[in-house]
Formats: sequence, structure tokens, C-alpha cells
Amino acid sequence: MKRLAIAERSNWRDRANELGFSFHSPNGEPYWDETAYYAFTLDEIERGIEEPTTELDQMARQLVDRVVRSEELLKRLAIPESAWDAVRTSWHRNSPSLYGRFDFSFDGTGPAKLLEYNADTPTSLYEAAAFQWFWLEDQIAAGKLPADADQYNSIHEKLVARFAELSGQGTLHLACVDQSIEDRGTIAYIDECARQGGFATKFVAMSDIGLGPDGQFYDLENEPIHRMFKLYPWEWMFGEPFADALLKSHTGMLEPPWKAVLSNKGILPLLWDMAPGHPNLLPSFFEGDARAADLGGAYAMKPLFSREGANIELVRDGRVIDRDAGPYGGEGRIMQALAPLPCQDGNHAVVGSWVIAGHAAGLGIREDKSAITKNTSRFVPHAIVG
Repeated sequence: MKRLAIAERSNWRDRANELGFSFHSPNGEPYWDETAYYAFTLDEIERGIEEPTTELDQMARQLVDRVVRSEELLKRLAIPESAWDAVRTSWHRNSPSLYGRFDFSFDGTGPAKLLEYNADTPTSLYEAAAFQWFWLEDQIAAGKLPADADQYNSIHEKLVARFAELSGQGTLHLACVDQSIEDRGTIAYIDECARQGGFATKFVAMSDIGLGPDGQFYDLENEPIHRMFKLYPWEWMFGEPFADALLKSHTGMLEPPWKAVLSNKGILPLLWDMAPGHPNLLPSFFEGDARAADLGGAYAMKPLFSREGANIELVRDGRVIDRDAGPYGGEGRIMQALAPLPCQDGNHAVVGSWVIAGHAAGLGIREDKSAITKNTSRFVPHAIVG
């Protein structure tokens, strides 16, 4: 895995805007960055990323089955008791899932180490599935990449195929916070994949969803919401005034309530307990666990519900060496052994490995000058060149 400089396409901003990739440079700062790319060998992809992704997804599902059968574990993950039935019922009904993203520390020289699992509302989807593929094609055509260069990327095809498996049962509503440019961009891409998979689709802002006297959810045109993809975290959903209606309504949710288990960083110590010493896991413990002393004063402190690096602290020799602010932490925290991100040219890179309906599907890379990956971290494309 090497970070290599490459000339930008002269027209990439125009092409991004034409394709609806409107959040490529938020506030004038680069988010999409094609001044470099990460080069992988096929073996690094297949053995280093694809195989662990498949295995960890299977382990994660085994863990959900354990958690939904244990009040102790549901409490440990700070899932409110009022939501337990929704989580359990969706799991026992085998309510379908769409996607997720495992974030790894990986440099090609050793096993990929799982940092966290974005199982509920992962973003950077369009960039990984489509725009970096267009970059690859253009750079090959321009002679900037070898003619046989490839990319680990079947995300789009697998998303469309998954929607095709789920379609045929009416309109799919797509919901997010309307004011978020990034979320609207992600929803627009999901909309395209769902339509290609056979769904009729309709956008609804989260704030515009209403609860009818019959206990069902409706959009602004009083159309019942039978199926909904929501880019809105389950821990937020459980705190909304309508939370009690989630189980009683007939709305099928993507992602389903059981994903509230896997989107929680508390799964990291639970996975470690389930498979201690697994080559792709890091020693992890809930805060206050005496076993955390084994980390030797070198660990990442992570809130259970943290997103985009918020409230994460990196500690070495008992001293905080990096931290990011945010609103999380009161729900509980975990301590995870440090796995420093590979740093090339002063950039720390995290490998995001996508899984679609249980199948490893492709990757996207985010990098930052900081060792903590944040909302402002840049997306950098990749290629398989050996």
C-alpha cells in the first residue's frame, strides 16, 4: 500500500458538479483529493482486506444474536429498554440490512486491525462507489495509470442487486436531515441505486415525517410510509417523541433496528471477548474494566455513540496526544489498544471496507494530518496496480 502523487484531472470539479457530487469542497476546503492515490497489490486487497471483512461481518452477526438474548449486554450498550423489543423483533424476523463499512488500520505489512464498524449510517458512499471509479477510468484513458490498473470496487453493482432483492413491495421513502448537504448527496445516490433495483422512491425530510392516529408514519402528502431508508442514527431515533411507535408501525426500516447493536462501539470489547487474540481485532475493554490495565497506558478512548471522530482521545504513556471535541461520552466509553494509522507524506489514512448484504464490496480511503479521522478528513482514491 503506497501513497503516490498524481496530477489532478483538469475538469474534475466540473464533472463532479455535473454528476451531483456537490459536497466535494465544503466551505472551499478539499474533501475529494485526487492529488494522490493509494496503490495496492491484488494480494493486499484479497487477503488483507476482503477476507477479514467477510469474516468480521459474520462475527458481527453472531454477536447480535448474543446481545438480543441478554438484557445485561443491551444495557451495557446503552440501548434504552424501550427499544429492546424493536431490536429483538427485527433480528428474529431477519429484517434485511443493506450495507455497512468497517474502518481498518492497514498498511499492507500486517493484518488489518478493526477500528470501528459504521453499521447504521455510513457515509462517503458515493465517493467510494462511483466517483473514484470515474477517476480510475479517466486516469487510465489519460495514460496516468497503467492500462491494466483496476480498483477494488463492486459497491454500486452490489447495492443495485440488493435493492432488486428487496423491491416489488411499493414505494421506498428516503429520509435524512434535509439541511445536510452531504446527507442529501448520499441519499440522492441511494435513490439512484434503489431505482435501478426496481423501487419507486420518494424523498422525505426526517422533520416532515408524521405519526397518524392509526399509529402509522406518513409523509407530507399523507402517503403511508411502508418502507424507508433512513440516514439517521438509531440512537437518535430512539430518543425521538415517536420512538414508541417504531415497533407498532408497519414501516420496514433500512437499516433495521438490530443495526443499533452493531453501530455501537461497545461491540469492540464484546467482539474481543468473543474472539480474544483474533488477528483483525484490537484488545478492547469497557471503561472501568480492570483488564484495561493490560493496555499499558496506550489506547484510544471512544464513546459508545461517537461519530466522525467526535470525543475520541488518543493516549500514549498515559498522556493524551490527540483529541477531538463533540457531544458524546455521557452514554459510556470504551478503551481500545492503539493501532496507529499508516502515515505517508504526513497523512494518516484509514481504510474503509464496504460490505453490502453480507458481501465484501470495495473500499474508500480517508486521510487527515491528524491521527483521528474526522468529518473534515479528505477522501483519496485508490487503484490496484500490482
